[in-house]
Amino acid sequence: MQRRTKIVATIGPASSAPAALERIVRAGVDVVRLNFSHGAAADHIQSAAAVRAAAKAAGRTVGILADLQGPKIRVGRFEQGQITLAPGDNFILDAAWDQPGNQERVGLDYKALPNDVEKGAVLLLNDGMLEFHVTDVRGAEVHCRVVRGGVLSNNKGINRQGGGLTAPALTDKDKADIVTAARIKADFIAVSFPRSAADMRQARELMQAAGGKSLLVAKIERAEAIPVLDEIMDAADAIMVARGDLAVEVGEAAVPGMQKRMIRLARARAKLVITATQMMESMIANPIPTRAEVSDVANAVIDGTDAVMLSAETAVGLYPAETVAAMARICLQAEKEYEDYAEDHRLGNVAFQRIDQSIAMSALYAASHFKVKAIVALTQSGSTALWMSRATAQVPIFALTPVEETLTKVTLFSGVYPIAFTPSSPSSSAARVEAEQELERLGVVEDGDLLVITIGDAIGASGHTNTMKIVRAGEYRNRQESA
Repeated sequence: MQRRTKIVATIGPASSAPAALERIVRAGVDVVRLNFSHGAAADHIQSAAAVRAAAKAAGRTVGILADLQGPKIRVGRFEQGQITLAPGDNFILDAAWDQPGNQERVGLDYKALPNDVEKGAVLLLNDGMLEFHVTDVRGAEVHCRVVRGGVLSNNKGINRQGGGLTAPALTDKDKADIVTAARIKADFIAVSFPRSAADMRQARELMQAAGGKSLLVAKIERAEAIPVLDEIMDAADAIMVARGDLAVEVGEAAVPGMQKRMIRLARARAKLVITATQMMESMIANPIPTRAEVSDVANAVIDGTDAVMLSAETAVGLYPAETVAAMARICLQAEKEYEDYAEDHRLGNVAFQRIDQSIAMSALYAASHFKVKAIVALTQSGSTALWMSRATAQVPIFALTPVEETLTKVTLFSGVYPIAFTPSSPSSSAARVEAEQELERLGVVEDGDLLVITIGDAIGASGHTNTMKIVRAGEYRNRQESA
C-alpha cells in the first residue's frame, strides 16, 4: 500500500549534510522545507542543490518549499541573554531602546508596536508562554504588567491576543528572498502572516516578475486571516494550517476546529493544504513519538490534509530520519480509516468550468465503481492530477509528465505519484499504450489490471485533457502478439 499523505520536512543542522539529507529522503520525505528565517541567499542556493542531489541518489522525486520569514514581531536582545519575570512585575517594551535589555525594559525589532496597542491590550510572548497586559502607551514605550511570567530570552516573538498588529506580510527581506526562491526554482513559496488576498497577489506578482513558477502557500497564522479565509484561499494555490502563531492569537482551544474547517474548505476549492507545527515535537529529543502526537498526525490525515509537516524535529532534532519514518507509518495506518464515499466523486455542488476538470471527475467516478488498480494522468501542468487528488480516492493516481517542474509540484498532491514520462509519438493512442507499458515496467500494474487513463488529443499541450479511457493492462499488447 502506498502512502497518499505527503511529508514535508525542514532541513537544518541535523539534516543538511548530504548523508543525513539522503537518509530523510529515503525515509519518506516528499517535500523539503527551506526556512528563509535562517541563512543567506547563498546558503539556500546550496541547500536546494543538495536536496536535488539527495533525491537523485535516492531515486525519488522531491519538491522544495521556500518558507519566507515574514515580519519580525519580536523583542530585542538582553544583556544576559534572558530574564525571568514574575506575575505582577512591570515591564516596558521600548521601540526606541537600542541597548541590550534588562529586568526593566527591552528593545523591539517591531518598531510599530506602540501604534498597534492601547491600554488593556493583551500581548503574548514566546508562543504564549508569557502574558502581558498593556497598562499605558507613552510615545515609543509600551508599559505592561506581567500576568503570566517566566523566562523571556533574546528575540522571542510577540503576538496580540485577537490580532491587530499591522506589520505587512512581505518585508524587504521577503521580497529579496522571493527572487532567491525563483532562482533556485522552488516548487512552493510559503508567505508568512498574510492578512488578505492582496498579500498573496503581491507575492505572486513579485514571484512572476522574478521568473518564478512556484505554487504559493498562504500560512494561516493571524486572527485577521480567519474572516477572509475564502478570499486568501482563492488568491493562493495552497494553505498551511500554521498552528503555532494562530493558537496564540485565537486561543489554542479554537485551533482544532479551525484546522478541520480549513482542510475542508481547501479541498472544496481544489487547493492544497499542509498541517504544521509541533506534530512530532517530542521526537526532537526522543526516538519515538507520544501517543498524543500519533493521534494528532492521524487526525490530520483522516481530515484530508495533503501533507503533514516537520519543523524542529528534522531541522535540529536528534532523530530526523526516525521521525520521518514514524510519521510515514502513522499516515499509512490512518489512511486505512478513509471511507470511499461516492459523493466525493460526484461532487454535485461543483460547477465545472473546464473540459479537463470534468474529465478528471469522470475518471474518479469510474474508478470508484470498478476495481481499478490505478488512475493514470498524462499531464503537462498537473491540473488534472490536482483535481483528482481532491477526493479521498483509495485508487493511486500516477501523474506521467515530461515536465520537470510538474513532477516536483505534484509531490505535495495527496494520493498522486510523479513519474517522468516522455511519449515517443504525438499520437494520443500510442502515448496511452506507452504509458501502460511504463507502469508495467515499474511493477505498478500487471496484465489484466484495470486502469483509468486520462489524456488529451494535443499531446504536449497544457490544459487539453479531453479523453478518459478504461483499459486492461496488457490487452493491446496481447492483441498485437496474437495478430
